[in-house]
Amino acid sequence: MIRLDDRLVCLRFETMKVVSADAAVRHLLRTGAVRRGDTLLDSSSGIYAYALALACHRYGMRCHIVGSATVDRTLRTQLDVLGVTLEQMEPCNDLKLDQKRRVERIHEILAEHPEYHWMRQYHDDIHYLGYRAVADRVRAATAGAAGLTVVGGVGSGASTGALARYLRAAGTPGAAGPADVELVGVQPFGSVTFGAGHLADPEIIIAGIGSSIPFGNVSHELYDVLHWISFDAALAGSVDLLRRHAVFAGLSTGAGYLAARHERDRTPHRTVLFVAADTGHRYVDTVHARHRQAAALADLSPHEITDRSRLALPWSRMRWNRDPFRNRSQGGAGGPHPASRVAKS
Repeated sequence: MIRLDDRLVCLRFETMKVVSADAAVRHLLRTGAVRRGDTLLDSSSGIYAYALALACHRYGMRCHIVGSATVDRTLRTQLDVLGVTLEQMEPCNDLKLDQKRRVERIHEILAEHPEYHWMRQYHDDIHYLGYRAVADRVRAATAGAAGLTVVGGVGSGASTGALARYLRAAGTPGAAGPADVELVGVQPFGSVTFGAGHLADPEIIIAGIGSSIPFGNVSHELYDVLHWISFDAALAGSVDLLRRHAVFAGLSTGAGYLAARHERDRTPHRTVLFVAADTGHRYVDTVHARHRQAAALADLSPHEITDRSRLALPWSRMRWNRDPFRNRSQGGAGGPHPASRVAKS
């Protein structure tokens, strides 16, 4: 954890999903769902592929990844050295089509190899488990704060959802009720997760924090506030974070940093912690090399909205108020919502 000022903290990972994948694979081995030497299969836009590869390496498993076009040469090389079988989709400007093709390929592979275990990172609640230890560290580091606001890209729902659930459930030592923890989710325009599929970002959709299909691991009722942030605004956040605080991180981190600064300024007594999912190496050419184009953060502020029909680029903010969002389309969600099971894990 990096304290940027007296109330703004960066929860920095080299590769965030390592803690999630490691705990998931360990749980599967412990319960007998898989055995050493088995092949674990999943789809990924990048970070989870590397995380699962490391977990498979640690526990003597084989790893098969159906990768997005966003998997770059550096990551491909690392996966190759780790012995991963990588099938990468052809370049595509349509996130929905890219995800659809990856899921279709997963089903083809399972038809050919029914013995493979599909990890289902977007839908299986075992991916919450690894964040319990992270929540414990956050609680210790922020002890004494009047209130804690956690900010992060929603993505599959596991990281921010798990942190909020574990932090709230633990409560404050000596207190009668749960801890005062607010959860702020960050989404790209074009993501259906919180109903913004109708408004796309003309630059690019930040794939790692949104989705074109519903994810079963997203617990909508955990979120207090939502920020929808465009590529250009997130780029400005990433550049400012490096320039002002010397933290070199990716695009989703830039979006989270932007939202976290805003939440800090709105709530003068709360500590705000934002999640930095990975380093900035994958974004050198697409983000950091464009630093001269970055807007000054003082010139950026969100449109405050009360319903999603008023969403507007480059940045919108809305009180979500822990709405379960049950009327959303369930197509592709992969089964019933796992929230009740996670609490017992």
